[in-house]
Amino acid sequence: MAQVMSATSAALDGSAEAKPRLSLLRIIEMNLGFLGLQFSFGLQQGNMAPIYSYLGADEASLPILQLAGPMTGLIVQPIIGAMSDRTNSRWGRRTPYFVIGAILCTLGLFFMPLSSSILMAASLLWILDAGNNITMEPYRAYVSDRLDESQHNVGFLTQSAFTGLAQCLALGTPALLVGMFGMNKDAIGGNNIPDTVYVVFTIGAVLSLSTILWSVIRVPELPLTDAQKVHIDAQPKTVASTFREIWDAIREMPKPMRKLGVMMLFQWYAMGIYWTYVTYSIARSVYNTSEPVSDGFRSAVLTNGTMGAFYNAVAFIAALVMMPLVRKIGPRYVHAVALVAGGLGMLAIPQMTEVSWLFPAAVGVGICWGSIMGTPYVMLASCIPPRRTGVYMGIFNMMIVIPMLLNAATFPFYYEPLLGGDARNALMLAGVLLVCAALAVLRVRDDELGT
Repeated sequence: MAQVMSATSAALDGSAEAKPRLSLLRIIEMNLGFLGLQFSFGLQQGNMAPIYSYLGADEASLPILQLAGPMTGLIVQPIIGAMSDRTNSRWGRRTPYFVIGAILCTLGLFFMPLSSSILMAASLLWILDAGNNITMEPYRAYVSDRLDESQHNVGFLTQSAFTGLAQCLALGTPALLVGMFGMNKDAIGGNNIPDTVYVVFTIGAVLSLSTILWSVIRVPELPLTDAQKVHIDAQPKTVASTFREIWDAIREMPKPMRKLGVMMLFQWYAMGIYWTYVTYSIARSVYNTSEPVSDGFRSAVLTNGTMGAFYNAVAFIAALVMMPLVRKIGPRYVHAVALVAGGLGMLAIPQMTEVSWLFPAAVGVGICWGSIMGTPYVMLASCIPPRRTGVYMGIFNMMIVIPMLLNAATFPFYYEPLLGGDARNALMLAGVLLVCAALAVLRVRDDELGT
């Protein structure tokens, strides 16, 4: 009986026979959509806080205005993950979600620079983040679906490398438009949003859709096995059943995944602080200003873009270097070292008073980011049942958005009284939290991950 149940489980998981190994070129092509997806995230990281400031928002309210990402992630990701696990369409299991999400993302990016008010920008950010989140979780599950387990680390770290490359381009393009193509950094529209933002968001809109389409056309999903089709067809498709599946998956969550959740709490609370306040920290430490409509602040935005491009280039290289390291010494040690490097970088950035000094400090942030977007998913994929890949990827990303929601809910209350309303102190807090995340990931044992 046990052998029959094991065979049935293997068939449902798609592991009854080995999946075909893909060449590195095909793995790159299947993950090309991450270039467009993460270009969009890079634009948000580098521009949304300044856009809100251009439209009149104050610093303390920025985490609340950034709620679109965490809220849509909390709602959309597990639902889409569970739905994609149960999808059996003529276009594939995950592909419909890739395309729908990419279209929404494209629309959000195209119209964002045209925002005439904080409300309009916030509304478009909800659309943009909904699109990103609809695409993200099926794309993570796609790696587990398509690749043999021995290639999971290459698949996820390729996504991490594309994250570094895409965000390098997204954050660095505005400075290139000014320095190489002669655009005026002080040229602004009637809504105070610089012209460089209009151009780079349009580029992002094109990339978002085109790279996703390239991926799904060049490396289509594997056809479902007969056992998988029977299993999917037998599953109820109601809204209630979807939420029940999510709840059951949470109750039955593997122990190492629960431990990873503690790491995610510290890690993503820290990243939320960093992305919101790094521009404001640079404006104070390098340009001696806290005024959003000043020339110094606009210079800080461009400097942060250049620094962000640099650390994402470091992340791109770091992700490639981590591929053999993960196989050799294990993902949790690699990730712990990367988190400490990021923590030290964030502690150092507020101390820098010259632009050139920011870049050595940003190396640690780049190493950390290169690991964050890939290594935790290598650990996750090794401890979850493949037939629930979509829903568990969605739940894992709830562990991203919940810390960001906590950030939005708590940060405004202590930014002034505890941190003195100074973004430099906020960055130093983020650095400490990343070190805490490194200690948390070491609580996960290798035998729990099957490594």
